[in-house]
Amino acid sequence: MTEKLTIQDLEEAARAITSMISKAENVITKFREGSPQHSLQRNRLAALKTALRLIHRELSGTCEDLPPADELQQARAPIASLISKSEKTKQKLTTGTWQHTMLEANLRGLYIASNLLDRAQ
Repeated sequence: MTEKLTIQDLEEAARAITSMISKAENVITKFREGSPQHSLQRNRLAALKTALRLIHRELSGTCEDLPPADELQQARAPIASLISKSEKTKQKLTTGTWQHTMLEANLRGLYIASNLLDRAQ
């Protein structure tokens, strides 16, 4: 994704990422701390929060500080994993269903987040 991002693109990405954060916060409580599932959700949640910070930074148009380099690096794998998982799931859904539409919005948000991570490093 190399095209110029519009404010609308960034706002939609922020909404999608915020929704994914909310869902991850709800899901993480269902897993025992220290379990692989809990760790996976914790890592995804941290990556999504980093992505949201980058989106808000872009929306504000300011040069506020970037997240630390290690935080940016740690966000890459969970975001890439969410993109891969979402792409595979999307193929199984019928176009036009609410699930397909939601997943498309999430994917757009994740691709924007991935692009911003690339630019930040």
